[in-house]
Amino acid sequence: MRPELSQVDVRPLRYAADFSSALLRPDLETPSLVIGPQGKSATKRYNLYRNNVTVSLIDALAAVFPAVQRITGVEFFRAMARSYVRETPPRSPLLFEYGHGFAEFIERYEHASQMPWLGDVARIERAWLDAYHAADADPLSVCDLAHAPSERLADLTLSPHPATRIIRSRFAAVTIFAANRTESPFGEINAAEPENALITRLEYDVVVRRLPPGSVEFLLALLDGRPLGAAVASALKVAPSFDIAASIAGMIEAGAFVTAKIGDPV
Repeated sequence: MRPELSQVDVRPLRYAADFSSALLRPDLETPSLVIGPQGKSATKRYNLYRNNVTVSLIDALAAVFPAVQRITGVEFFRAMARSYVRETPPRSPLLFEYGHGFAEFIERYEHASQMPWLGDVARIERAWLDAYHAADADPLSVCDLAHAPSERLADLTLSPHPATRIIRSRFAAVTIFAANRTESPFGEINAAEPENALITRLEYDVVVRRLPPGSVEFLLALLDGRPLGAAVASALKVAPSFDIAASIAGMIEAGAFVTAKIGDPV
């Protein structure tokens, strides 16, 4: 039987809300309900805990976005991450889930304005981690497609693998990402060259691929539930030289989809 609200002790909830209200706001005083042993001030203890929480969240962002940190340098990254932490408290107790809005924050962070591609690099890194933690599923194989009647191939609709992600960029975000996820030296990069990324995972191996012209339109159409024929048409509109066979082979090799079924003709 559900207890009446008047019988519920709300003091622990009140204390928790009061305790957390200033954790990420160093400009706020220690909450009045927070006191030390024998009623003494707990300001020093609270400030120490507040600092530890902030540092832990910054460390979590550094673990999720190592390429961004390498590009900016540790000091710049931690200052930027600290600003993000103060603006965006976590919504989950799982630290690997923190930072889904970091790319958007970077794009409006004044001190990063000279690196307009940095937000897209962060998007690829976030997608990489999300793909890593996505559910398992058996990828679509060539044999699966072979079962479809050749005259109905254009009507096939494909279901995406849970790990499949696509990131579009006006910059060379894929190349910049790849160059900064390794300690190996790299040459000059034309950051203004647009690149699109396909992120997939086969078993535990997450792979980021740079897509050739037309492929992003092709894959986005398929991810949107459109049949294979319509997806090919979308690709050919923007890239008349779009290689249909190579793209289908590529998406199967990448494990981007899990099932194929014949839908109604479009």
